[in-house]
Amino acid sequence: MSAKPARSTGARYLAPIALSAWATLLIGLLTLPLLAPGIPALRDMMVLDHPALSPGALGWGDLPARGAPQDGVLALIGQVLPASWAMRGFVVGASIAGAWGSFLLARHVGAGPWGSAAALTIGLANPAVIERLLQGQWSLVMAAWLLPLIAWAGLSERPRAQWVAMWGASLSPTGGLFALLMGFFTARRQRWATALVGLVLCAPWWVPGLLAGADTTSSTRAVAAFAPRTEAFAGTPGTLLGLGGIWNAAAVPGSREAGWALAGVVLFALLCTAWRACPRPLLWLGGLGLALACAAWALPSVLGMAVGNFPGGGLLRDAHKFTLLAVPAYVALAGALRPGRAAGALALAAVQLIDAPLSLSALRPLPPEALPVPPTTMEAVQKEAAGREVLVVGSYSESLIPVEGRPLVNPWWKALGAVEPGNLTVDGVEVDPPNPRWVAAQGAWRAGDLPELERLGVGLVVDGGTGEVLAATQAPAPDTSRGLWLLGAWALVVPVAVLLLRPRAKAARKPRPTASARSGRQPPARKRPSPAARRRYPGGGAGGRR
Repeated sequence: MSAKPARSTGARYLAPIALSAWATLLIGLLTLPLLAPGIPALRDMMVLDHPALSPGALGWGDLPARGAPQDGVLALIGQVLPASWAMRGFVVGASIAGAWGSFLLARHVGAGPWGSAAALTIGLANPAVIERLLQGQWSLVMAAWLLPLIAWAGLSERPRAQWVAMWGASLSPTGGLFALLMGFFTARRQRWATALVGLVLCAPWWVPGLLAGADTTSSTRAVAAFAPRTEAFAGTPGTLLGLGGIWNAAAVPGSREAGWALAGVVLFALLCTAWRACPRPLLWLGGLGLALACAAWALPSVLGMAVGNFPGGGLLRDAHKFTLLAVPAYVALAGALRPGRAAGALALAAVQLIDAPLSLSALRPLPPEALPVPPTTMEAVQKEAAGREVLVVGSYSESLIPVEGRPLVNPWWKALGAVEPGNLTVDGVEVDPPNPRWVAAQGAWRAGDLPELERLGVGLVVDGGTGEVLAATQAPAPDTSRGLWLLGAWALVVPVAVLLLRPRAKAARKPRPTASARSGRQPPARKRPSPAARRRYPGGGAGGRR
């Protein structure tokens, strides 16, 4: 008679240990390559120890504020600490919070051990996260990990926890937008306060974009260049339903082209069997994200019109990232599955990670000597510039440079307040034209016209291949106060909101009535158990109930 409770007790203690071990394994798989010493650099990721605190880093440069507030935060940290290690801390912290959030959201819909394990796997290591990591978009991956935590905090009426999670998710413009949407539509308390917090968290990019107006619009050709990409045997819609399909084929694990994308399609079909148990806001937001991603494939002209005519429309051009809005719904659906189906969902999610360790090894940081110019030389030029803007000429003056066979963001744009070219070509299609001020400055340098360079705001001219200062003008350092004010608002809005939120009043407990409401007579006294009954049922009262 005692064996069955013993097995139940053992399983009760074993399940949390197994889930913790599985979450630790997934977090290690995703983040361990980044923890090696060196410079985190891969495609869109270039994190120096001491980046420049420039107008561009704060979102007020010539180009759209696609790196705000992330670049400004790292530049501020880099004044006193190595920013690259702060970035590593952000990523690891977000992965731990994401694991916890996926677990809590799964438990919110009644998940058992198998459902929790499936939810953890989908929330942490889905194909969209893997592909975005390989694209170098670490802050967007942080947002993807934190979305389930934002959803759980809103659904469970914990606005403080929700705002803190939104704070961490808002380092990138897309992450801030997703955090705002998820926070607003899942909040059951303080919904409008959540909307206000989300708007302030997004201010470092939408305020410059709004004031810049048409200058921040993106080319409609970018929609075709950044359109979701089909993966083997799944088709474009099936690929997107499985959360794959990033535009850059080089940022995709090889297994996706070997047919493993089909596992994502089967997983989606399995998750749909639990749709009735999924909170409706998550279903609606997940459907919106998948619809926007599919629109780039099915209705490119309509999406192109929005991208080309509205300030900030460039957020829509890389439509695959909107599949990340479906991650909380997938997590909740996995948690709501029956144990047998949940085990199947876990297997389908895990089998898509078959070559993830090999693919994610590309995240290993570069040694400093691998860069064309050592970081120490860049820091010396940064010190000499003293906040003035720099024109980089000669070799290594392009937007992207090849290093060890991988395309990287030019480190000069992070090390200095530089006049950037801003042009981008994808598969031979120019999706972003060159920055007009950069074109004018390059022409003035070739003509030897230093007064024109000064008029354009160029303080130094530097050789990109050697770091040698070739010329200097009397151009003053640009004003960074607007960007710093917005960054300060971003940094303070959540702590202030948390402090101002009044504690929720506890419902007063009604006193136990001492008389019958109808007759006014005293209710019958509860009988005390006899000594024999107490000996027979030592853990309960009369009748032995526990």
